[in-house]
Amino acid sequence: MSGRPAALFPLFAGIETLPGIGAKTAKALEPLGIERPRDMLFALPYAVVDRRPVASVRELVAPCVATVEVVVRAHMPARRKGGPSRVLVQDAAAEFTLVFFHARGDYLEKTLPIGARRLVSGKIEAFEGSVQMVHPDHVFLPEEADRLPAFEPVYPLGAGVTQRLMAKAAEGALARLPQLGEWIDPGLLMREAWPDWAGALREAHQPRGAQPVAQGAPSRARLAYDELFAHQLTLALARRRERRLKGRITQGDGALSGRVLAALPWPPTGAQTRSVAEIRADMASERRMNRLLQGDVGAGKTLVALLALLTAVEAGGQGVMMAPTEILARQHLEGLAPLAAAAGVRVEVLTGRDKGTERSEKLDDLAQGRIQILVGTHAVFQKDVAFHDLRLVVIDEQHRFGVAQRMELGAKGERVDVLVMTATPIPRSLALAQYGDMDVSLLDEKPPGRKPVRTALMATERLPEVIDHLKRAVAEGRQAYWVCPLVEESEKVDLTSAEDRFRALRADLGEGVVGLVHGQMPVAEKDAAMADFVSGRTRVLVATTVIEVGVNVPNASIMVIERAEIFGLAQLHQLRGRVGRGAADSTCLMLYQAPLSETGERRLLILRETEDGFRIAEEDLAMRGAGDVIGTAQSGLPRFRIADLERQAGLMAIAQTDARALLERDPELTSPRGQAARSLLWLMEQDRAFRLLDVG
Repeated sequence: MSGRPAALFPLFAGIETLPGIGAKTAKALEPLGIERPRDMLFALPYAVVDRRPVASVRELVAPCVATVEVVVRAHMPARRKGGPSRVLVQDAAAEFTLVFFHARGDYLEKTLPIGARRLVSGKIEAFEGSVQMVHPDHVFLPEEADRLPAFEPVYPLGAGVTQRLMAKAAEGALARLPQLGEWIDPGLLMREAWPDWAGALREAHQPRGAQPVAQGAPSRARLAYDELFAHQLTLALARRRERRLKGRITQGDGALSGRVLAALPWPPTGAQTRSVAEIRADMASERRMNRLLQGDVGAGKTLVALLALLTAVEAGGQGVMMAPTEILARQHLEGLAPLAAAAGVRVEVLTGRDKGTERSEKLDDLAQGRIQILVGTHAVFQKDVAFHDLRLVVIDEQHRFGVAQRMELGAKGERVDVLVMTATPIPRSLALAQYGDMDVSLLDEKPPGRKPVRTALMATERLPEVIDHLKRAVAEGRQAYWVCPLVEESEKVDLTSAEDRFRALRADLGEGVVGLVHGQMPVAEKDAAMADFVSGRTRVLVATTVIEVGVNVPNASIMVIERAEIFGLAQLHQLRGRVGRGAADSTCLMLYQAPLSETGERRLLILRETEDGFRIAEEDLAMRGAGDVIGTAQSGLPRFRIADLERQAGLMAIAQTDARALLERDPELTSPRGQAARSLLWLMEQDRAFRLLDVG
């Protein structure tokens, strides 16, 4: 694969090669992510100021920006040190004042001599019945009028960076734009009436009106699409490589899964049946499966996973299911064991806690193929864990095992199929950004037998009522979760708030009724507290964080969430999903501290209205932004400079279809459009794509 095309070299030179940028300025631009001319091109202005000259300020409605030619009439120096100095000026029809603070010595007399004509541009404000312009942005001689653009772009700034500097640097970067071929599909380009790449950049940096900064402006949309298209092209190449990896044909006869289905109290939902069919088709093909199973809380992912694992067993192989924590691994085991028993299949669990003879016996049984399905934590990655014939890996990606770990586990079997499960409904645009290289199965129906959860909002001052309600419920034999807020990032503070709540509830409800789990506890203590709650020895479980409550306790029918307004929507939805799993009617009480902010109220009301996780996720995205919804730090979500995933979700889907279609027609990217797409990948620094092209 040849390196970066020579036409792009000038854009990847040092930023100091642009006019007006020295070492000091280069340092100041670094925090803005601008280190080369290419970065300057993608640092788009976020607003435009209309600097077209007017004859007089008289008809203008303040506050607004005005550019007007004036004659200087009089100077009124500051009365006290640091006070305002004023300059009286007159335009074609009105007098007004220019105001300057901290003006030095004779600076104003030199810049604005009495009787001289000047072009001033700045913000006009009404003050005590008269008009004034405080600190004009520009003061020019009338013959220098052409130095002021009619529409001035406004750039994001940092310390030591001015608008003038950014505009000059952008001009320098635009002068280096190379002639590149068109990488966008011609039909799409025509339909959207988008300009070409260079034209779009010029229009964004040198606006001819106030429009080009709007998200929907053709030049902006085009540049956002370029970014999404490059990203999707890289993912499509990764997907193609995955698909070219030879898989093994794993075909079951349906005998074992038939026994499980016969043992179920009700038939699977349409979504479950469809997902199982998609997974089985993948397993039966020669290509290696790389599929994401996305389901809402309680949509029945475990059954789908089991039926997939049984397909591997029916074909004479083994399957493994990975969970991020020991508690969740054991919970999966509890969920799978009775069903697997109905099929006559042996399921075992392997975690870091297995030691000595017990461990070596399990490993021996695994290597001999006597254990058909293994459930475990990352302990199944360890060197001494060998399978007899591993066919399928199911990853419960509660904490997203990285791609590297997925591969490591894949290496344990010969060309193993991979199914990743996520319980967080992710809006489609984000799913495409994050998992665009995978095929997706959606579980968007609730199985019968899951009762709706009644959601109520209450202000914290009604806490005594809540505790009375809890007393009665506990007396009736019901169980409840009480989730304490993450008040600060400091676990110590969270801990105190949880321990205080634990002590208060214990005093109200009696000794031995209330349990506590939090992040600082040793694993054994945490497990013991959980076990007490699962068995019903304790009736109320006070917990700090969400994930430690990832346990299925059908008898728990009340969920109290303190300071619900500081949790994310998705988090609240996940928490609420912990109840409503048994026969009793369930309630989720969200306690908030009044007064609620507007967004806080909107979030809680959405939860009260709907239990549809996908709708909640879309709302969450609209309110909080992409990085927050999946927690960008660990999400592997790309950071886009121009594209906005919340508002341009539709573009992401088009980019995925387009990228996959281009590779179908031109697998090596050698056609004129393919070559142009290569330039785009270099431009967007998707170097990974070239490694995939080479090996692909």
